[in-house]
Amino acid sequence: MLASLLASHTAPRWWIVFTLTAATCAFVAAAMVLSGIPVWEWRSEHTVGGEQIFMRLDEISAFFLLLLCVVGAAGAIYCRSYWPQQAHPRSAGQGRLWWSALLTSMGLVLTQSNGLHFLLAWESFALSAYFLVTLDRKDPAVRSAGWLYLGASHAGTLALFGFFAALAAQTGSWELGPMTDQASLAPLFWIALLGFGIKAGVFPLHIWLPSAHASAPSHVSAIMSGVAIKMGIYGLVRFSTWLPLPVEAGWVVVGLGCASAVLGVAFALGQHDLKRLLAYHSVENIGIILIGLGFAMIALDHGRPQWGLMALAGGLLHVWNHGLFKALLFLGAGAVLHSTGTREMSRMGGLWKAMPWTASLFTLGAVAICGLPPLNGFVSEWLVYRGLFDAARLKSAAAVGAVPAAILLAVTGALALACFVKVCGVVFLGAARTKCAQDARECDAGMRAGMAILAAGCLAVGLAPAFIWPSLLRVAQAWLRIGPVPGVPNHLEPLGVAHPLLALAILALGAAALAMLRGRCRRAVTWDCGYSAPSARMQYSAGSFAGIITAWFAWILRPVVRADLPVAIFPARSAINSHTPETVLESVIYPAGNRVLRVADFVRTFQHGRVQSYLIYLCAALVVLAVAVILYTE
Repeated sequence: MLASLLASHTAPRWWIVFTLTAATCAFVAAAMVLSGIPVWEWRSEHTVGGEQIFMRLDEISAFFLLLLCVVGAAGAIYCRSYWPQQAHPRSAGQGRLWWSALLTSMGLVLTQSNGLHFLLAWESFALSAYFLVTLDRKDPAVRSAGWLYLGASHAGTLALFGFFAALAAQTGSWELGPMTDQASLAPLFWIALLGFGIKAGVFPLHIWLPSAHASAPSHVSAIMSGVAIKMGIYGLVRFSTWLPLPVEAGWVVVGLGCASAVLGVAFALGQHDLKRLLAYHSVENIGIILIGLGFAMIALDHGRPQWGLMALAGGLLHVWNHGLFKALLFLGAGAVLHSTGTREMSRMGGLWKAMPWTASLFTLGAVAICGLPPLNGFVSEWLVYRGLFDAARLKSAAAVGAVPAAILLAVTGALALACFVKVCGVVFLGAARTKCAQDARECDAGMRAGMAILAAGCLAVGLAPAFIWPSLLRVAQAWLRIGPVPGVPNHLEPLGVAHPLLALAILALGAAALAMLRGRCRRAVTWDCGYSAPSARMQYSAGSFAGIITAWFAWILRPVVRADLPVAIFPARSAINSHTPETVLESVIYPAGNRVLRVADFVRTFQHGRVQSYLIYLCAALVVLAVAVILYTE
């Protein structure tokens, strides 16, 4: 990876070679650890910040490292064509440099076993992502999104600094490892949940995520959504197994997961910007992961790790699956943006004919994210459901929480399906709404190759899930702190049989339908209900398609509708448009920030440079301090 950093500015071809080589080597190392070889550890005689370097690659870190390698390699291939040197002479080299720095720093986050060095790698990761998000910094919206991301990242880093500092103060060392026998460390989990939750985009800590993912170049959006937010999940997974947990931790995580899943997809339904819509689906899928992780915590607290195994395995596998299909969807959205020059879905339409490869790959990712068989999204959600059903059979409080969680998970899946029917219908089907859609052309081979790698991953996990169960079981058992349990059945084996058969059946039915219709179809004017000249304006728009569903969530979405309604029998013009704001940011964070600024302006009036006034302030403070001391001593 050092070689790719050095070659990023001067030798783009060598940069891609070095990046792919480093990703391949890291992939092989992680795969070997997941296959059962001993955990790899390395200590250096050198120190950084007075602390000895200690790196560790175990089952949990190897699991996340595999995803980083796949998405990092696919994004590197894609960006050669999406952000080329010829079109972006100033920022292309910087983009390659910061891409290499981002992959390196995330790899270090996954392997550090020293709190101080973890923080250094974490901050390097945050800064690298900021410079990638703001590659097109001439756009004011991009700069604003970058500053919001940087501010939120530093707020999370500040929380993590407090977490690691308190941890070091109580244990006497910055070195990290299992500390479950020290019950006094349990309250530190809440600080970790705040710091890592901001990075993961957990609702309502997600305020930076929609604008950053929408404004960044699409290959950056892919790795931010596919991998970067998973660093927050990694932190929660890692330290929830190394530290003792508060009794309420599992329930809080499940509650945050349910809120993120349902409200994330609700906000996605209200979006007209294709990339912003995909960004909100990241919030949704982080919620699904947290539901699995939270019920595993509850199972551990009840002393029943067996029924928590399924929920945890589903949540962990969804880390992989979401990384694959969400990165694929962002790269597909980038191809559409690259060809049409717009992110507004209502300006698209009819792109399937012009961009068949992109449309097909995007649709595959859409089927996966909706959790439909036989693709990978169904596999992980099926495991989460199995874990919830196992918990529901218990005669305890876990059953009370498992039933509504399963219902909300089902509602989330139904809403996600409605959302992506809207996306695929508005963007790829129908007639072109604008000239930019009419002039669209298919992306080149490099961009298609990046998407194809991720699509192949979605197919591989979906069609052959039984092969990944042993590795998934090792990671889950490492988290649950139980040794290898002999005789655990392969719970993905039934899907390993059913999914290939289902895929063959779908292909056979499709081929039969094409054979029957070939040569028998004739084109004719459709029944037009009196409209002799139908136009693209008569199609569903992104807003009208989901209008009824978003009305159910108007209490949280607070959509802004501007309408110019017709007032005559033959109106000259009429229009209606709607906008769904970022409710948490615009209705909570910004007003609170304005109040703080007003207080700061008021306090600033006391700073006028008069020495006499400063002496009065000092005397008043001493009087207040003296009164407080007297009252306290009495």
